[in-house]
Amino acid sequence: MSIKSDSRHLYLQVIDKMKRDIESGTYKEKEKLPSEFQLSKLLGVSRATLREALRILEEENVVTRRHGVGTFVNSKPIYSSGVEELTSVTSMIKQSGKTPGSQYLTTEYLEPTDEDMEKFAPKKIDSLATIERVRTADNRPVVFCIDKIPSDLIPLEHVHKQDSLFKLMEEYSHKRIAYAVTYIEPISYHDRIYNALDCDPEQSLLLLKQMHYTDEDEPVLYSANYFRSDMFRFHVLRKRL
Repeated sequence: MSIKSDSRHLYLQVIDKMKRDIESGTYKEKEKLPSEFQLSKLLGVSRATLREALRILEEENVVTRRHGVGTFVNSKPIYSSGVEELTSVTSMIKQSGKTPGSQYLTTEYLEPTDEDMEKFAPKKIDSLATIERVRTADNRPVVFCIDKIPSDLIPLEHVHKQDSLFKLMEEYSHKRIAYAVTYIEPISYHDRIYNALDCDPEQSLLLLKQMHYTDEDEPVLYSANYFRSDMFRFHVLRKRL
């Protein structure tokens, strides 16, 4: 069906039409779209116009184009938020309307490395409760989490009873996390993590490295969270000074 029905640029009309078709289920998540030749004929536009629309849709993470293979519809993120708001992974999943869960891989007390000591400085630590787990949303793996907490702040024997480490720490040691310093990195293929998250090898992950602090500026939790980029989307509010 031709989309030439209003005065806007054709590529904008194509973008809107593609989004409507994806929303309605005409094109489903992870499904390969028709070829550029077929799509341009269906929409009644040139291939140049179609390519511009697909470029923008890829920038918006609506589709992924694989050279020599085709264009695929991305899964709709279950959670989208600004990174200015600090919230637990459990809360993120709940806010998306899904049920959070955890698949525990390791829970153990470990001696801190020199790097760990530097991260938690000036706090002196003798032992770290180290927890590796896969966080799930409606039983679907979405985040690979590595958390390190001074062993006196959390009981490992209770970790399996509470998905949110934020809440468990508050209940056990009365330490409330107030803020975090976060670094975001894109991550390419990692055998163990990609297998745990059931990721396509060509898919990227978003790694959030965070040191969490109390109101008294005490470092209490270091986390490395690997988010599936097709499930989570983060943005930053920037103001002009």
